[in-house]
Amino acid sequence: MNNYLEFEKPLAEIEGKAEELRALARTNAEMDVEKEAAALDKKAAVLLKDIYKDLSAWRKCQVARHPDRPHCRDYIEALFTEYTPLAGDRNFADDHSIMGGIARLGGVPVMVIGHEKGHDTKTRIERNFGMARPEGYRKAIRLLDLADRFGLPIITLVDTPGAYPGKGAEERGQAEAIARTTEKCLQVKVPVIAVIIGEGGSGGAVAFATANKVAMLEHSVYSVISPEGCASILWKDSEKMREAAEALRLTAQDLIKLGVADRVIAEPLGGAQRDRKATITAVGKALTVMLNDLAKKKPDQLLKSRREKYLDIGSKGLAA
Repeated sequence: MNNYLEFEKPLAEIEGKAEELRALARTNAEMDVEKEAAALDKKAAVLLKDIYKDLSAWRKCQVARHPDRPHCRDYIEALFTEYTPLAGDRNFADDHSIMGGIARLGGVPVMVIGHEKGHDTKTRIERNFGMARPEGYRKAIRLLDLADRFGLPIITLVDTPGAYPGKGAEERGQAEAIARTTEKCLQVKVPVIAVIIGEGGSGGAVAFATANKVAMLEHSVYSVISPEGCASILWKDSEKMREAAEALRLTAQDLIKLGVADRVIAEPLGGAQRDRKATITAVGKALTVMLNDLAKKKPDQLLKSRREKYLDIGSKGLAA
């Protein structure tokens, strides 16, 4: 792993030393450093387990934002076959921060929609760091309508800091577009499954996560505002983001208790970024289970249970 988080610095030093020893051995065949390197590996494994055994809410935010976590594009390429991307809102433009199209999951035709952050400087700028504009949400509405018309289950992959707050986005009706996407999610009569794969920020995430089943990766977060934004409003000090993260109760574990999330998908030790393949496989298995479960329900049952789920949110776990 090339990118270490701030709280992983002690781990970076140990793993760096092990790699240095092995690099020296590669340049000098007479050197035998495997014992020393193996000892460092063992020490690093113990430290990694210790670091991740009880992460604070703020540290989970950092892990959820890790640039090496698998993104929407990675899940689509690995889990879905016959993916046919659909573009444009048929009104203004195509928003590249939103990916969507018809595909198959284990042979089952589905509509998949998600936020894509990009994986390097060029693609992050192209994808606007996963922050959708109104045309992105209107594209999603078009795809949700299409899925409903043809009876396709809908899968959404949520990973956004929030909807784009720029002047142009506001002029083109950002709030209205988000509200109508949320409304459309409540209206479709097909199964809707949402997975929070990284950040689930504000209304930009709710628009895609108004689903029959909401699953969250173990170290993902889902909240009405970022910890930094919350701290700036409440304390006029963005440096109080740690306190804000705790107060927001934004972790998967907290949201299961509150009834906001329905399922937590375990991540490899050290986070999704340490074993992308295992994480994607775990998400694929969870999606298949949830899809099979919802396939047994009739359209009216799906619609009713989804509405009731969102009317009941917050009543569960209020005393916790």
